[in-house]
Parts: sequence; structure tokens; C-alpha cells
Amino acid sequence: MSEKGNCRLAIASPIISLLTDFGLKDPYAAEMKAVILSLCPNARIVDITHLVEKFNVRMGAFTLASAAPYFPKGTIHVAVVDPSVGTKRRALLVETDEAFCIGPDNGVLMLAAKKHKIKHVYSITNKRYMLPEVSSTFHGRDIFAPAAAHLAKGSRPDDFGPEIKDYLVPEFAEPQVSLNELTGEVLYIDDFGNIITNISKNHLEKIGVTEGSKLRIKLQKKDCSHQVRLNLW
Repeated sequence: MSEKGNCRLAIASPIISLLTDFGLKDPYAAEMKAVILSLCPNARIVDITHLVEKFNVRMGAFTLASAAPYFPKGTIHVAVVDPSVGTKRRALLVETDEAFCIGPDNGVLMLAAKKHKIKHVYSITNKRYMLPEVSSTFHGRDIFAPAAAHLAKGSRPDDFGPEIKDYLVPEFAEPQVSLNELTGEVLYIDDFGNIITNISKNHLEKIGVTEGSKLRIKLQKKDCSHQVRLNLW
């Protein structure tokens, strides 16, 4: 990784991951891949998933944060779960200690970015790194995909636009912690029926909880009286 202002070295076979809510029926994910490969033919594209529930930013954020730590250092993660596309919401490039994250400024990047320790966040405004014609409804293809490709080719992160500090960190990024209580949110229910919240091992340790501890769990202010198995992530 480079420090701000230094030229980032291009990787011989850069890895670009894709996470979207586009599904597998339509051509949208393929269009993003086509743009990336047209600009950076040696890129290795890895699909995290394209089956995020439509517009479910929480689900997208959790899935990206779960997968991202297992990718090699320097990976470029592109996440497009974007219910506000076409509005004035910003397009972001986030530089962390381990990776880059590209996507809308709606919180979908922030669980993963915070895990990797955020260094700089840039608003993507430089039209040089977009397609010549930018659709109002398909920024995944016209802004995020070309930005990832140019970054993979060695462009400097600070060339994409101004650094910002007021990016959106959603409420679900961190649970509320009190003396002996945590208040969190459900981020995702997987295909095995596991309910995944934004409460991590570190949060539980802050209130003295470890594997095997007995907990009282309330769901929407109702006690959960049946036995709960707690797995920490």
C-alpha cells in the first residue's frame, strides 16, 4: 500500500472482488466485469456474491466484512448495493491498511473498512476514471467498475477525488455498549437459519462475556426464553 500522494505500484495480477444485489439472471454483473477487463485485462475478478437481497445494505455490509479479511493484501473490493443511486449520494474509494473498498456512500463499505482500519476516504469525482457516459442508474458499471480497474492499473487513490471525513458510518456498524448490556441489530439470516448480528467477540468481551457464558437475549423487547447457542465472529 502507498501513503497518500505516492504512486501506488500496479500488481501483476490484481484481485478485484465484486459484491452486488444484481442477481444472476440479468446481465448487470457481467457488464461490470466487461468494463473491468476492458480497462485492466490482467485483473482477477472474484465474485463474493450477487445475491444480496435487493437494496439490503446491512446484508451487503455484513457479507463484505465477513469475506474481505480472507483476501490477499491489496485486494480491491467493489460493493454495489445502492438504493440511492441517481441521487446526490457520493461514490467512495476507501483506502485501508489491508485493501481498498469502492462503492456508494451508504454504509455498505464501512463494516469491512473499519475492520481493516481506514486510512483515507476519497469521493470519486474525477471523470477521467469513469466511463465517458455515466448512467444515472448504473454507477456499478459506469463509475465503480472503471474506478476499480484504474486503481488496479496503478492510479493513485488521491487522484480519484478529494479526501473527505464526513462519509456515512451507519448505526449498524457499531452496537450500543453499556455497563452490562449490548444493543445490536440483526444484519443477516443465512441459508442455515443462523441469525447474525453486529455484535462481535470484542463487543462481548467488553461486558465480560466469553464462549459458554449465559445470556439473556431480548428480541424487540421480548425475552428469548429458549436456549440460544452463541457463536462469535
